[in-house]
Amino acid sequence: MSADQARADGAGAGWLEQVRFDGAGLVPVIAQQAPGGRVLMLAWADRAALEETRRTGLATYYSRSRGRSWRKGEQSGHLQHVQEIRLDCDGDAVLYLVTQDGGAACHTGRASCFYRRLDAEGWTATDPVLVDPRRLYGPGTP
Repeated sequence: MSADQARADGAGAGWLEQVRFDGAGLVPVIAQQAPGGRVLMLAWADRAALEETRRTGLATYYSRSRGRSWRKGEQSGHLQHVQEIRLDCDGDAVLYLVTQDGGAACHTGRASCFYRRLDAEGWTATDPVLVDPRRLYGPGTP
């Protein structure tokens, strides 16, 4: 791709201007395992979190419950190393292609936050707990 084509697609210095944040200044971010393609989690990012992710190469999100940015793995040590940042066609969703330290992206200690499957009985947990979440986050962890 030529530099002119890249600029026409929204790459370059004004890359954040192409992101369509919602009324709260947030955009959904999907984290996907770079090798293998498994969807690990969905979180939110504000402008500062996206800038921090690009600057450091470590996945940074915005916690709606904490009201602040947070780096994935800041407490557990299970960092996400961002290989690529992608923007969807509408500009209103971001994809981080990551390599996941520690094997567990979910706060429940599982590889993926999408560990429940809908069947005839309701939601069934399909993925094992890899790491005890109390070991990662302390005894009060649900």
